[in-house]
Amino acid sequence: MSQDNIFREVDEELRSDRMRTLWRRFGPYVIGAAVAVVLVVAINEGWSWWRSTSAAQASDEFYSALSLADKGDIAGAQAELTKIEGQGGGYATLAKFKQAALLARDGKKTEAVAAYDALASGESNVRLRELALVLAGNILVDSGTLADVQQRVGSLNTPDSPLRNSAREAIGLAQYKAGDLAGATATFQTIMTDPVAPRDLQNRVQVYIDQLVAEGGAPAADEATPGAETPAAPAAEAAPAAPAETPAAPAAEAPAADAAPAADAAPAAETNPVGNGASMMQMTAPAAGADETPAQAPATAN
Repeated sequence: MSQDNIFREVDEELRSDRMRTLWRRFGPYVIGAAVAVVLVVAINEGWSWWRSTSAAQASDEFYSALSLADKGDIAGAQAELTKIEGQGGGYATLAKFKQAALLARDGKKTEAVAAYDALASGESNVRLRELALVLAGNILVDSGTLADVQQRVGSLNTPDSPLRNSAREAIGLAQYKAGDLAGATATFQTIMTDPVAPRDLQNRVQVYIDQLVAEGGAPAADEATPGAETPAAPAAEAAPAAPAETPAAPAAEAPAADAAPAADAAPAAETNPVGNGASMMQMTAPAAGADETPAQAPATAN
């Protein structure tokens, strides 16, 4: 038993020596990795905290600028927005869009269009670039030409563009301003037939179309299908045929002695397959006057 204890002690001593050797060799690396993990976590948390704090501050400044704009202090709002732009981040893009909108609101159409053009060429997000083009096109509807509007939003008038209907509205209004009523009508009709067009936009476009119809730029609903009116005209002209039955009144005033010729005309009335009594009387009534105008009796029988 004593030998077993000696061997066990020797083994434990050897294991301890190996562990001390391994620790001396790899211990610094283990400690360094642990410190690195702690530092990464600390940096990440600090970065998240700084971003949240900056976003909250930018949010407060942005809404402060909006409040100044609502109060009519456009210069103060522009100064706040310029400060936000220098900070970068998502609110910087919002500040650029708001600055352009304030320029348009202040009547500086050219500067506003230039600001939107800068956004359309400088933003990395495709949808933000398209939005800037649509907003610039809307301003140019009043202050520019049809070519200017087409230059901004013409590329968005495609079936796969999410902003196609907004682009079509701007193009249609520019066409109306340029006097191209037929082109404006066709452009607005594409919005009305688009199944994904917003309902409020379609309601607004319907007002445009009604105005174009009033000005003669689009056919009315009944004029669009002239073939439907063609059968109606003969029907209206067929109405004068009713006086052919007017001899029924003189027949009622005929003397009783003329009743015999009416009875002779009864077989002709029986050829009519109509079983209604009134129709039959209409057919036989002209025959009662056969003694007066015998030449017209066959026409009446027809």
